[in-house]
Amino acid sequence: MQIKKAAVLEALSKISAPGEGVNLVESGAVTNVQVFGDEVTVDISIANPSLQARKKTEVEVLKIIHSEVYEKAKITVNVKVVTPPKAASNEIKGKPIPGIQNIVAIASGKGGVGKSTVTANMAVTLAKMGFKVGVLDADIYGPSIPLMFDVSSEKPLAVNIAGKSKMKPVENYGVKVLSIGFFTQPNQAVIWRGPMAAKALNQMIFDAHWGELDFLLLDLPPGTGDIHLSIMQSLPVTGAVVVSTPQEVALADARKGVAMFMQEAINVPVLGVVENMAYFTPEELPENKYYIFGKEGAQNLASDLKIPFLGEVPLVQSIREAGDVGRPAALQEEGLLKESFEEITRNVVRELVVRQTDLPPTEAIKITTMAGCSAVKPKK
Repeated sequence: MQIKKAAVLEALSKISAPGEGVNLVESGAVTNVQVFGDEVTVDISIANPSLQARKKTEVEVLKIIHSEVYEKAKITVNVKVVTPPKAASNEIKGKPIPGIQNIVAIASGKGGVGKSTVTANMAVTLAKMGFKVGVLDADIYGPSIPLMFDVSSEKPLAVNIAGKSKMKPVENYGVKVLSIGFFTQPNQAVIWRGPMAAKALNQMIFDAHWGELDFLLLDLPPGTGDIHLSIMQSLPVTGAVVVSTPQEVALADARKGVAMFMQEAINVPVLGVVENMAYFTPEELPENKYYIFGKEGAQNLASDLKIPFLGEVPLVQSIREAGDVGRPAALQEEGLLKESFEEITRNVVRELVVRQTDLPPTEAIKITTMAGCSAVKPKK
């Protein structure tokens, strides 16, 4: 039988290398295909240096050609590892995810200010409004989204999409969720360096079948570090929301978080600031407000930086209880918390509309490392 080279290339376009979101042909991994009758030689270049990745790629190539082209083909697969230039060693693809309209990063400069709580409640509020919503828990070292959505014991299933195996996000309250917490034990610490964490994020972003989404919310870890750069390197983030509490020690870090997004080379629009734990209202005195952490600190920060103030969330016992039992407080039929999160979410949607009208699409960024320091440059 005379095998056609075009048929081989078409078959190879249905598979991808481990950890890659683009098929072998489109990514340029297929460097050469030679066909002589029923003999096929395929040269593949991959970036993953592990023996497991090389063997898996070889097996996948053999299987797809035998199943799609000719089951008795005599195939030689040469898998070569190509090490990317040092300057781009942490680079992750910066392509949009098909079907996802808006990607919103929820960030905080300081830990413990309620960023995941705001993310979870904003997600369920958007879902109640009729939007299609997903949450990617990018807090690799302290994932809390599975607990907040009452899906800690769930595991993402594998689904076949166009011949590729993809992760199907776990779903609850009308929100699709992916988190590293689904793949670790509750008492297991994630002890990874930056490149390992970036690779895990890469897989959850590009090896997942999110389907059609109006909003994908990214629950970022605290700070302004490697994970944040990896996310913005991976995806064109539509806009960012910064969460802070009113006290000065949190506001100082929140200011740095805003500054990170507003850097000229990163240029992710900041949709606004949310003030969490704005005041304490005891259950027995619902009309009283006690400003334990200071008054209107995040509001003043937003005013100083000339960015929108999106709203405030009070410090009440029920919000903690709701998060602990995995039922976000915004799901309440009525009450102060429901109203607070609805106001914040409406303001975020409003700012997104303004951002989409007045500004060009956000580009993913390109990061290079020079002399031990990171330099951030926009992708061409």
